[in-house]
Amino acid sequence: MKKLKIILKYNKLILLIIIILSFIFVKTYKHNLKIDINEKEIYGFVRKVNANSIEVKSKERIIVYINNPKVELNDYILVKGDLYYPRNNTVFNLFNYREYLYRKKIYLSMNANDIKIIKKNSNIFYSFKNDLYKRINNYKSKKYLKIFVLGDKSELDKDLFNELGIIHAFSLSGLHISLIIYIFKKMKLNNIYIYLFLILFLFLTNFGISTIRASLSFLFSNVNKKYKLEIPSEDRLILLAYLLLIINPYYLFDLSYIFSFLITYSIIVFKCNNIVRVSLVTFITSIPLVINNNYSINFLSVLINIFLIPIVGFIIYPLTIISLILPIDSILFKITNLFENFCLTLDNVKIFTFSFSKIPLVLIIIYYLILFSKYKYKIFINILTILIFYFIGIYMIYPKVYFIDVKQGDSSLIRYKNNNILIDTGGSYYNNSISKNNTNFFKSIGVKKIDYLILTHGDFDHMGEAINLVNNFKVKKVIFNCGEYNDLENELIKVLDKKNIKYYSCIKELNIDNNKLYFLQTKEYDNENDNSNVIYTEINGYKFMFMGDAGIDKEKDILDKYNINNIDVLKVGHHGSKTSSGKEFIDEINPKYSIISVGKNNRYGHPNKEVLSNLSDSKIYRTDEDGSIMLKIRNNKLKIETCSP
Repeated sequence: MKKLKIILKYNKLILLIIIILSFIFVKTYKHNLKIDINEKEIYGFVRKVNANSIEVKSKERIIVYINNPKVELNDYILVKGDLYYPRNNTVFNLFNYREYLYRKKIYLSMNANDIKIIKKNSNIFYSFKNDLYKRINNYKSKKYLKIFVLGDKSELDKDLFNELGIIHAFSLSGLHISLIIYIFKKMKLNNIYIYLFLILFLFLTNFGISTIRASLSFLFSNVNKKYKLEIPSEDRLILLAYLLLIINPYYLFDLSYIFSFLITYSIIVFKCNNIVRVSLVTFITSIPLVINNNYSINFLSVLINIFLIPIVGFIIYPLTIISLILPIDSILFKITNLFENFCLTLDNVKIFTFSFSKIPLVLIIIYYLILFSKYKYKIFINILTILIFYFIGIYMIYPKVYFIDVKQGDSSLIRYKNNNILIDTGGSYYNNSISKNNTNFFKSIGVKKIDYLILTHGDFDHMGEAINLVNNFKVKKVIFNCGEYNDLENELIKVLDKKNIKYYSCIKELNIDNNKLYFLQTKEYDNENDNSNVIYTEINGYKFMFMGDAGIDKEKDILDKYNINNIDVLKVGHHGSKTSSGKEFIDEINPKYSIISVGKNNRYGHPNKEVLSNLSDSKIYRTDEDGSIMLKIRNNKLKIETCSP
């Protein structure tokens, strides 16, 4: 007892030491694979089943991708396919799937060609879980039963509830465990039955961190009462945080772990005894985490939480449990539909939503030190800190040029002083994530407006995301190329007219804060590619050239009309196609760095080998191999960073 009190006296210091040690461990730990990456056949047990993937426990845990897998939990299977390392994010500041899996101790993925069941599941617990999955899949409101019974949020519209700031309402946590315990106590059941049920519940919900915390908190509380330890709830929570980090240091980087403990700690420390205070404290505590996860905050979420959290916790959640026993699925389905429609209506009210750039770790630490200090003016200081969060990244100290990985397409962003010039938007018929990626990336670096949206030409892979961009950002002016507008450009013009956004075509130059962008116009061609806007500019003495999809004919005309040589950075024309980047042109402009925006394993065979040979005297960067590329000019020196897969 004495030793425990001594430990608790220094609980925050000990937790800090454990956090530091966990950080060092995770960052320095090198995992030795137990499976050869060249293996083509893997045997293992099925641990999770999704619509297009399964998790297999073999010598390693592996994510196997296959559409509509015909397997069940704990089946022993043979998988045939190609193993590979999961890819990193290729756009700066976006979700890193490889790190996400790494922190779950999953180091390999596989594209499966075939799955064969060697032995069907015979485990009674997995049989129960399989039967529950089958039963739930027959419900109209299966989405919510999967969330609250199985801890499976794969079908939840996470973007919607993230925007509203109520995503935490769908994580099984203290509220849900408390309701279960309350019902059991009303039934006058012994604690041993509650413990057994909680173990089953943890198994069903795949041992989610929030349910682990809530279940162990109940155990710690009972031990505290039984042995009269008189340990305050704040200290019990910190002890639990110790325990889980010691068991699994990877939790330190698990957003669910951080949210769960940080918000619960705040509710205890600030003595939240009503829904209004809980909502306000939850909002204030989560601000830095929400910003670095969503790059935006809905300030209406304080009120939304007050109104919607009780609906989720005290209406939808109990009804999902009851629907397993009573035939009320149709009623539940109508209620959840009304709930979602109301949320969609709220989400359309964007006036209270503000975008924020990524916050440096040091500022996050300062924010929480202030929040949990005893300084009486801390609220005002934290309001000032939030304002700093908002304005960080708006004003550029050093010019930056980004070549964004939009797969098989083009998109380049020039950030110069307080100006943002976007050349092309990218666009893909097969990849709906490009718009979201671009939007989140722009927010993450502090872009709140686009001063000039320059479209090199009217092909979808260069301007397909233009309407989405205009709908999500304040765009001041749009520049089109020479030639007649095509259908895609006319669609955009309708939106520009509706929003009163000015647009121009076939211009010769732009003046931007004592700097000029020159449009190298030659003549009007009979094809959209050669009519591309070709742009030349100098930034702090460095020469940049953006070729769009201009072909060899236009390249020859540019050489005849303009005296351009010794280009520092060339945005290579037409994704490295053989129709562009002729040897004569490349030899004349003599680029130091060549950037090729191209999709991995694209069907066009870009970039062409001959083009790569023509560019061989320059340093070549490719978005399919290097991800997004950032060039920063600082102290008259050009620094290049990549976001490699």
